[in-house]
Amino acid sequence: MSGPETVSAVPLFELQGIRKTFPGVTALDGVSLAIYPGEVHVLLGENGAGKSSLMKVLCGAYPADAGELLSRGQPVEIRSPADARRLGIAVIFQEFSLVPYLDIAQNVFLGRELPGRIPGTVDRRRMHAETRKLLDPLGLDRDTRTPVHALGVAQQQLVEIAKALSQDARILVLDEPTSALSDRETERLFRVIRRLQAQGVAMVYISHRLAEVFELGDRITVLRDGQRVATLRPGETTPEELVRLMVGRRVDTSYARPHRPSPGQVVLEVTGVAAASGISGIDLVVREGEIVGLTGVVGAGRTEVARAIFGADRLTAGEVRVRGQVRRGGPERATRLGMALVPENRQREGLVLIRSVADNLVLASLERLFPRRWFSAARAVATAGARIEQLRIVTRGARERVQLLSGGNQQKVVVGKWLGAEARLFVFDEPTRGIDVGAKAEVFALIDRLVQGGAAVLMISSELSEVVKVCDRAYVMRDRRIVGELPRPELSEENILGLAMQHG
Repeated sequence: MSGPETVSAVPLFELQGIRKTFPGVTALDGVSLAIYPGEVHVLLGENGAGKSSLMKVLCGAYPADAGELLSRGQPVEIRSPADARRLGIAVIFQEFSLVPYLDIAQNVFLGRELPGRIPGTVDRRRMHAETRKLLDPLGLDRDTRTPVHALGVAQQQLVEIAKALSQDARILVLDEPTSALSDRETERLFRVIRRLQAQGVAMVYISHRLAEVFELGDRITVLRDGQRVATLRPGETTPEELVRLMVGRRVDTSYARPHRPSPGQVVLEVTGVAAASGISGIDLVVREGEIVGLTGVVGAGRTEVARAIFGADRLTAGEVRVRGQVRRGGPERATRLGMALVPENRQREGLVLIRSVADNLVLASLERLFPRRWFSAARAVATAGARIEQLRIVTRGARERVQLLSGGNQQKVVVGKWLGAEARLFVFDEPTRGIDVGAKAEVFALIDRLVQGGAAVLMISSELSEVVKVCDRAYVMRDRRIVGELPRPELSEENILGLAMQHG
């Protein structure tokens, strides 16, 4: 690692004793964090531990209720994102802040366009030239006139980094930067991070992937329940100790399934399916009481298979049968057949964020609960309360807005919504993306309870270790086709990669 060997010098930036409260919640309780030039400072914690709140104080999105901010030892105030930018602080969130139909250069200089010689004009030639200078060291070899929507996720991330560097950012906050990247793209990002370290840029790196912590981190700060519980170096700890610090207890990250029921009747049968999304030749079977994996590199077509099965994308060939019945029509028909889709983007596609936990939990079962189409708020809340208790959803009540829950609890709400609809076939698309290790264990325990109760599960995941630990068997995709099936005895990361990466 290229970060500083000692931390005796004056930090580039410090947050001291930061406190932030919201109605009924203390998000941050006296948290301190020091950031040094050229280091990767990893910030760990469960969903809801205070990581996002701390970073929003740093970038000016939230004002701190108490505490002090120091830039190179001098007190400063950050009352807005503009103040943070002037101090060289930039945050790259999981959801990028790019404008899809503007080109790369326009995005990099958005709101700060370089003026031309004639008043009121923009010097586009210089903007493209300056953007090229920023992109070359980052390894992004794309025409700066390319619209951003034509770029992949990894390339869009590099555009975000270039945008930050164009503002002379000396502190970059990277929030779950590898969550949607393939292994190859992740390696490329790590090379960019090390290059920026060598230039003295400091980075606060938020991730739930502990392997990345030990590969990249110079120091690690762990938050729990809005408080800092430890700051240490990677050589001073272990993955198991970090998990214990994050959750306050030991967590079984083996996701052990002590009882794997014998598969029952076929629930889902997909034969020769092709869709307008580009997938083709999809054949797979899922039976009662089994968890079947669907994996492959990012872009292999896994999510497109889920959408085709659920009726969200039009089939151009083949058929989908649920318990022997051909699924015709769209998602509504799939739901009536007992199918549930837990989408990759739970916030955008699985939840109504501005509505309550209760509203979301009864959303898929309104006809079943209220056959006369006469809605009863009291019955909805009572039904939701039972589901909250069943799934151990951590919330202040059924009427709390679902957007205020942690990622793991939001995922439980999506599952609970389908339990109310009496679904027996669950398609989970990246069920643990963006949630912490404690919540992952709870989600996998929930999936295991579903199959123990006779449900069938198709689990789509790019986390190969999780596929190997959890699934009874797995299909592997490459180039939008299924290229192999691995039974339990042959299910290993090496065998998955061998199928997923093979060419020729």
